[in-house]
Amino acid sequence: MSANGNQPGIEPLGSRVLLKPLEQEDRTSSGLYLPETAKEKPQIAAVIAVGDDEDIKLKVDDKVLFAKYSGTEVSYKGETYLLMDVSDVLARVTS
Repeated sequence: MSANGNQPGIEPLGSRVLLKPLEQEDRTSSGLYLPETAKEKPQIAAVIAVGDDEDIKLKVDDKVLFAKYSGTEVSYKGETYLLMDVSDVLARVTS
């Protein structure tokens, strides 16, 4: 299903979802800056588009938690996205 006007021209098929990983904070809670090499790969992302499978319970703009090394990284028009099966999504983030 298509999102709003800021969605890329990628439409997932079947039970796949297109995610935009959310960036990790540059500072710790105590105020220390983290270098790029110390940051972990993000595991929280925003749903950009969902496939056409009727069993998908996610909507565009949901925030989700996904398995650490899941999905396929896709670069499109200078942006990086993750394309993954909906079964690799672990939970919806509500706060």
